[in-house]
Amino acid sequence: MWHLLEPLHALVYYAPEAFDEAAALGYDTSERWPAYFAWRAAPLGTPGAATTTSAFYSFSPAMVARYVPAAWETAAPSDVLAARLRAVDRTYRAVLGDDAVEDPALAEAAALARRAAGAVVPLGLAGRPLAAANADLPWPEAPHLVLWQAATVLREHRGDGHLAALQAAGLDPVEALVSFAAIGAAPEPVFESRGWSAAEWSAARERLAARGLLDPSGGVTEAGRALRAEVERRTDELAAAPWAALGPDGTARLADLLGGPWLAAIGSGLLPSENTLGIGKV
Repeated sequence: MWHLLEPLHALVYYAPEAFDEAAALGYDTSERWPAYFAWRAAPLGTPGAATTTSAFYSFSPAMVARYVPAAWETAAPSDVLAARLRAVDRTYRAVLGDDAVEDPALAEAAALARRAAGAVVPLGLAGRPLAAANADLPWPEAPHLVLWQAATVLREHRGDGHLAALQAAGLDPVEALVSFAAIGAAPEPVFESRGWSAAEWSAARERLAARGLLDPSGGVTEAGRALRAEVERRTDELAAAPWAALGPDGTARLADLLGGPWLAAIGSGLLPSENTLGIGKV
């Protein structure tokens, strides 16, 4: 379900319509990061660099500090959130098409996704700051915006659980990236987008090698691959409750309904073929 929903969420970080909305707020759109940090952190209110780094985990603190809290000097979180929904509306209409946006099948998918996302609240959001912040937002009325917001709650719920799994595995933020690159989730240069220096990356590689998780050349060992498999297993386990609440029939129906939108999102060419999330590989 994550593989189906993540591309529908992530369009907002790459679509030209989203950059237009960010520029209208006053953000520099010559790179994607000013808008990215604003779009993703705004549900938290006006978090500072330390809070944002904690919630986002894999980004270098120095990189986060370049964009936060400056993001809130450019636009208030309430304005960012309103623009975020406008960006999603415009992007979905451009990528999926107006007919698909108005299709009753999409409305059915949105209702099912909202049921799954709604289940995270009574099931508990302790230790899941980004999921809780997005779950606390009012629901939009338009079905395609409901679908995007539900996808966002569910992906942040899964992501928060993923961070818990990484910590349980003893993988700090840069070690998490080094080990993820080592198993082939994406080439190492892709992970440079998270802002870690070459020295920090090398030091993390040495720490992982000392634990027997990487070999001296930086390749993953059997123990390292097993640890990453355990992280993914635990992540899925921690993300399972909303889908258990929706039930196997509802989940299967949602998966069927998401096929068309997923193909449109992937086929749009907006999403990078190599990404730090390992979509399609993990």
